[in-house]
Amino acid sequence: MQDDIQQLLEQRLGRLHARQRLGIEGEKEPRVFGRGLNLFHPENWYSAHALIEYALRVSGLYWLGHRNTLKIQLRHNDVYLKGLPATFDGFSMLHMTDLHADLNPRAIGALAELVCGLSYDVCVLTGDYRAQTFGPFEPALQQMAALCTQLSQPIYAVFGNHDSIRMLPGMEGMGVRMLLNESVEIRRGADSIYLAGVDDPHYYRVDNLAAATAAVQPEGTCILLSHTPEIYRQAAHAGFDLMLCGHTHGGQICLPGGIPITLDSKCPRYMGSGAWEYRGMHGYTSVGAGTCIVPVRLNCPPEVVLHRLHKA
Repeated sequence: MQDDIQQLLEQRLGRLHARQRLGIEGEKEPRVFGRGLNLFHPENWYSAHALIEYALRVSGLYWLGHRNTLKIQLRHNDVYLKGLPATFDGFSMLHMTDLHADLNPRAIGALAELVCGLSYDVCVLTGDYRAQTFGPFEPALQQMAALCTQLSQPIYAVFGNHDSIRMLPGMEGMGVRMLLNESVEIRRGADSIYLAGVDDPHYYRVDNLAAATAAVQPEGTCILLSHTPEIYRQAAHAGFDLMLCGHTHGGQICLPGGIPITLDSKCPRYMGSGAWEYRGMHGYTSVGAGTCIVPVRLNCPPEVVLHRLHKA
């Protein structure tokens, strides 16, 4: 079985990418300090879950925060792009991220109810389908499979720092086209736009923008899916028109006014949530529909985003 998955991944990703991803995943202990772009990885600290939950229960905020995880908001974001073909004016994308589907199945049920029946042209997912960064991923895939029955095709996605590359066959088996340093062309008549996706840049650092744009025409409108906003500089200078990402959770447990305590991401704080712009590239960092470490949200409602493209 191990040889089969390695052979499959090498055929799909290339030998180097597959070896890097599988090799890092194979390291015995998930790192609390070091590796990745950030020094500290709280999701891998075994005591973090218990300590945070205990503090929230003592403060009386736990059940309030837990109820908040079910109140998922549908946000709308209009994006105006200069080079967008006229035939794509009004093109819509449903964007979901950081589901951590096996941590809080009730929230995934609420999400399925919210998105069922929505109208959009494509659905995009920007990573972190599993709660842990290691161990079994089958429970997360089961929750994702149930959710995908409520989504309209096509669905495109990338992996995040919580996801195993071994989830690839399972995700694509439920109709999700994973973009792992790859791109797809979306056509309307004689016109087209491109959707590119990179593998996790945060912990595994196996993103490759050159490979992801290898089939993109130089003047074509191109949208980047990345788990994290941390590669915003590279993406802007590579000529992307729009970058969609997540990872930050918007802080998840925030101070009043939605002020994040931490974003676990090396990017300017204004990129921590919502719409932003950098050197002519538009961006949107979704706070996500799920939760990490503990199933609680305070002053930071979960969301899914309906992006609509317009010709500037």
